[in-house]
Amino acid sequence: MIRHSLLCVASALALAGCVAGPPPEVATPAPALPEAYFYAPNATTEVTLSALLPVEDPAFDTLAAQALAGSPTLGEAAARIEQARAGADRAVAERLPSIGANASVTGQRTNPSQFGSDLPPGIAFDTERVSYAANLTARWDPDIFDRLRAQERAALARVDAATASARGVRNALLAEIAASVIDWRTLSGREEAIRSDLAAAEDLARLAAVRERAGIAPGFDRVRAESAASASRSRLAALAGERSRLVGRLVTLTAQSAQLVRAALVQAAPPPRIDAVPASLPSSLLINRPDVLAAASTLAAEDAELAATARRRFPTFDLSAVIGLLTFNLADLFDEESLVGSLAGSVAGPLLDFGRIEAEIDGAAAEKQAAFQAYRGAVYTALGDAEAGYGVASGAAAEAEAAAREAAELARAARLANTRYEAGLSDFLIVLEARRAADASGERAAAAAGRVQRARVLLWQALGGSDLP
Repeated sequence: MIRHSLLCVASALALAGCVAGPPPEVATPAPALPEAYFYAPNATTEVTLSALLPVEDPAFDTLAAQALAGSPTLGEAAARIEQARAGADRAVAERLPSIGANASVTGQRTNPSQFGSDLPPGIAFDTERVSYAANLTARWDPDIFDRLRAQERAALARVDAATASARGVRNALLAEIAASVIDWRTLSGREEAIRSDLAAAEDLARLAAVRERAGIAPGFDRVRAESAASASRSRLAALAGERSRLVGRLVTLTAQSAQLVRAALVQAAPPPRIDAVPASLPSSLLINRPDVLAAASTLAAEDAELAATARRRFPTFDLSAVIGLLTFNLADLFDEESLVGSLAGSVAGPLLDFGRIEAEIDGAAAEKQAAFQAYRGAVYTALGDAEAGYGVASGAAAEAEAAAREAAELARAARLANTRYEAGLSDFLIVLEARRAADASGERAAAAAGRVQRARVLLWQALGGSDLP
C-alpha cells in the first residue's frame, strides 16, 4: 500500500513537470558572410599575420615581453579565466555524490515527573544520559533529467568565453605597444626631416647675410630666412611633448618605469620591412577573432542555461544514506550493536507554482536571444574591421609612396632654386617659397610612412591577431 502511494505521488510530480511542454525555440542561424573581402588585394605570396607587426624592432620585442609578463590588464583577464574555471569545477562536482562525516556528544536530562507517578513497580530509568555518535553520510542527485549536466555545459562554455576574451585583451595590448613603438620611430623620422629642413634654412640665412653685407641683397631676405629656421626649431621642439606622451602610454601598457621604457625605445632598429598584406577569407573571422569566439561561447552558455532552467519543471530525485555508530557508553562505541544506518530516497517537483518557472524560462530565452544578437554584432563588427583594415592599409601605402615622391621632387626643386639664386638667376622669394614647400614635404613623407605601419597593425588586430614568433 505504501509503495503504491509513493508511485502515485512520483507519477503526479513527473506529469506536472511534463505537461508544460518543451522550452521555447530560439533560432540562431549562422550569419551569412561574403566569400571574399571587397578591399582585399590579390595576394599571391604567403604572408603570416605576425609579419604585420614590427617584430624585427628590438624595442617592440622588449616592451611586448615586459607587458606579457606583468601587465595588470592581462593579469585581470587571467583571473577571470580562473574564476570561470572554478565555476566549471563546481558544476562538475555538483553531479558527483557528496560524502561527509560528523561526530557528536549529546547530554540529556529528563524530569521523571513528566511521566507521572504511577509507573509500574520496578520500572526505573536514567534521568541523565550522554550519547556518543559518529556518522558517515552520503548524498547524490542522479540528475535524471540532465539539469546538472546542462549547468555543467554552461559553465564550461563560460570558460571558453573568458579564454577568448583574454586573448582579445592580449591582442589589444600588443597592438597598442606596436602602434606606440611605430609612433616613436615615426617621430624619429620626422625629427630627421625637420633637422634637415633646419640645416637648409640656416644655410639660406647665412647666404642671405653674406649677400646683405656685400650690399647685393636687402636685409629683409635674411630676416625671412631666419624666420623659416625658427619655424623648423618650433616644430622640432614640439616633438618632445609627443615623445613624453608615448613613454607615459607605454608605462601604463607594460607596467614598467619610464626609465626602462625609454631604454627600450632608444635601441637602434633596422629599417621597417613592408611586405604584402596576407590574404584571408571572411569565414576565418569565425575562428580567429577573439571577440567573435567569446560571443559564440557566451551564446552556447546561454543555450545551456535555458536548457537547465527548462528542466526545473521536472521532478528532482535525491538519494541519501547514513552509516554510523551510536552508543550511550563511550567504551561501547565500537561494539557491533552500536552500528546504525539509514537509506532514503526522495522525489520532489513543482505542482502549482503560478508561473514562476515559466517566467524564469522566458527570461532565459530572452538572454539567449540577446546573446545571439550580440554574436551577430560581433561577427559583423569583425567583418567591418577587416574590410576597413584592408582598405586603410592599401590607401596608406599609396599615400606614403606619393608623399615620398613629392618630398623628393620638392627637395630637388629647392636645390635648383638655391643654385639659381647663388648664380644670380633667381630672386630670393622664389628660393624661400621652394624651401618652405620642401620643408613640409619631408615631414609629411615620414608621417605617411608611419601611417603605413600603423595601418598594418590595425589589420593584424582586425583579422584576429596571432602569436608572436
